[in-house]
Amino acid sequence: MRIALVSEHASPLAVLGGEDAGGQNVHVDALARGLAARGHDVVVHTRRDNPDLPEFVELTKGVTVHHVDAGPAKPVPKDEFGPFLPQFAAELTKQWEKQRPDIVHAHFWMSGVVSLQGAEQFEIPSAITFHALGVVKKRHQAEADTSPDTRIPAERQLLRRMTRVIATCSDEVRELLELGGDESRIDVVPCGVDSTAFQPAKKGESDVLPSERQERHRIISLSRLVPRKGVGEVIEMLKYLDDVELTVAGGPSADQLDDDKEVRRLRELADKHGVADRVTFVGAVDREHIPELLAETDLAVVLPWYEPFGIVPLEVMACGKPLVGSAVGGLLDSVTDGETGLLVPPRKPQKAAAAVRMLLDDPELRAKMGRAARRKVEELYDWKRVCEATEAVYEDMLAGSSQQKVSVGTAG
Repeated sequence: MRIALVSEHASPLAVLGGEDAGGQNVHVDALARGLAARGHDVVVHTRRDNPDLPEFVELTKGVTVHHVDAGPAKPVPKDEFGPFLPQFAAELTKQWEKQRPDIVHAHFWMSGVVSLQGAEQFEIPSAITFHALGVVKKRHQAEADTSPDTRIPAERQLLRRMTRVIATCSDEVRELLELGGDESRIDVVPCGVDSTAFQPAKKGESDVLPSERQERHRIISLSRLVPRKGVGEVIEMLKYLDDVELTVAGGPSADQLDDDKEVRRLRELADKHGVADRVTFVGAVDREHIPELLAETDLAVVLPWYEPFGIVPLEVMACGKPLVGSAVGGLLDSVTDGETGLLVPPRKPQKAAAAVRMLLDDPELRAKMGRAARRKVEELYDWKRVCEATEAVYEDMLAGSSQQKVSVGTAG
């Protein structure tokens, strides 16, 4: 198959950790590589944000990144892309007129908008993975939501006009149905994790638990540093846990932490709650170093206000670590409460602290949950499995059927 992945703001070549660079970049990168490894020809269309970028870049054998000229060739917050969407759509249409893809798979609502013109003109089967929904963001962020007013109406239209919708979790299906989605055209394929790159520490590296090497337990928060990710709640949680220190990984590089607005807010919060001496910010961490960082911790804490899916929990689980997470979005599928980790209500630091305390006081339970987490990742969330499931949706679309639904990774 010739497959066009459209990811207008999230390039697989982007450096992770910025406000608009996170799970979607990882998803598109891994999906493109996985589909190419299965013999497909993949082009990822993304907006040019640097004048020095060539129009086409080979990411790996079988995967080309196409930098689309739409707006200024510089970074622009995704919520300000609106004026550039018609140009992006026109450029895509020109490209697909030269070489028609067999399948178009848009990632995020704006990618869906720019894909419709060419997909409908050339009668190309089209799918969309929203990665996040405007109604959910508006519900949780209210006035802080910077999404354009056109977002929710556009998402409703995409639900009607795209051939298929590929949701990432069962909670998203519920939201899509409430938006007016057609259940017969919705498939569930989760995000994934590279279970070969993310593995438990080798025998000998973790024979001594981190908490036995020091007076304090050590926990970690891994995420982009934006308020909705709940790092503030993780910091507040520390006031209920006197013997715990926290490593915050994510955000800008270590040498830019002092200039970052969100880091300053979080540091002020740590001061307010009297825990600043137990919080360490390490900045952006290369993905290849995450397993060794996790190996030095007792557990991870992931407390988003809402989460369309959440790749970090999978990375934690793949490394054989239990986690305490918010009972929201994709975590309801990926974390089996009481077996691979513990789920707590969002924005309730005291309840999160109680869950953390329970795990810290029971090393055997932590180890048991870590082993179960690893098994679940291998069975449901390895990228090879995710790419196979996505390919099955594409084949079904080409066959013109809306009956053979795919549903992966939705078991609790």
